[in-house]
Amino acid sequence: MDFGLTDEQRLMQDMAKDFAEKEILPTLREDEANHRFRPELVKKMADLGFFGCALPEEYGGNGYGFLESVLISEQIAKVSGSWRLPFNMQNIGPAITVNKFGNEEQKRRFIPKWISAEAFGFFAITEPNSGSDVVSMRTTATDRGDHWEINGQKMWISNAHVGDWGLLYACTDRASKYKGLTCFIINLKETKGVTTKAIETKLGLHCAPTGEIYFDAAKIPKDSVLGEVGQGFQICMWQLNNTRISCASGAIGIAGGAIDAAIGYANDRTQFGQKIGSYQMVQAQIADMVAEHEAAQLLVYRAAWLKDQGLPNQHQTSIAKLFASEAAVHAALDTMKIFGSYGFSTEYPAERFLRDAQSLRVVEGTSNIQKTIIAGISLGDAVNR
Repeated sequence: MDFGLTDEQRLMQDMAKDFAEKEILPTLREDEANHRFRPELVKKMADLGFFGCALPEEYGGNGYGFLESVLISEQIAKVSGSWRLPFNMQNIGPAITVNKFGNEEQKRRFIPKWISAEAFGFFAITEPNSGSDVVSMRTTATDRGDHWEINGQKMWISNAHVGDWGLLYACTDRASKYKGLTCFIINLKETKGVTTKAIETKLGLHCAPTGEIYFDAAKIPKDSVLGEVGQGFQICMWQLNNTRISCASGAIGIAGGAIDAAIGYANDRTQFGQKIGSYQMVQAQIADMVAEHEAAQLLVYRAAWLKDQGLPNQHQTSIAKLFASEAAVHAALDTMKIFGSYGFSTEYPAERFLRDAQSLRVVEGTSNIQKTIIAGISLGDAVNR
């Protein structure tokens, strides 16, 4: 086993770290306070090649894999969990999914636009009454002969009100249950019958746009189907197994940022005549955070490496997502404790790390869903794919 990174990988880490510190951090407090999404930052990230990982060079890919995407997005998330989201919206979500299931025309038409951020991506799965139970979704796609008619509502969709082209999952045959879902490629801004609304009542990720999508007899072309009619559930599960690794990278990034802040504060803050980092209870908190963080990193890197090798990885991906997200919340919570009263203030990053970390227990499959997947494969009730 080789735990070292190549010179190119370290260079990519440094490039991402430099970008986060120079482009995101200077305005982050103001952007957070105003729930401000900055489209120009997504385009700058695209110009640096951040969204080309795990995609063929013929469609604009950069020749790197999932591991490199994890390394880059981890560094971005150390500064801001919000700005990890574009990796899912432009790269790990729609682009990689279309590369797997799309026809040649779809690949050449859409993937380069997502990689370059010419088009902002999204994927619409969740509904007001449908989250982990994907098959219960109520949004319908009805074959009208010369077009598909979409009716329903999606909620908690990243990029909903800023997105251009993305993936929509809808029910085409309710009686067929798992085989009754279909995935479509859709343009939110150019399709009549589609309206969007921002959600700004979020605990965290204030710079990441989230919203609702409403479909009222929206018409989309017959060639909008990704893969085959009825293949939507399979495509959705395959996609989520990939987007989970991006969430896990965000988790180790947030945890890393929180730990750096905790260590810095523990070395600077003095009480009773000595720095608080010299007290054993603070040392114990930091030791636990660091140990969990390094374990989480290894789990996430392993899952990404397995994906790059084309080996079964669903089990390892769910383990990585579960452990990393829970470790991130623990690290952020203890960082807040170490900061004391200042941890409760928006002038310091501790409270933001905690707010942003909480989302990772929920998105792309809750921690409970990850446990279900892990247990199912461990008990032999499901196959590791």
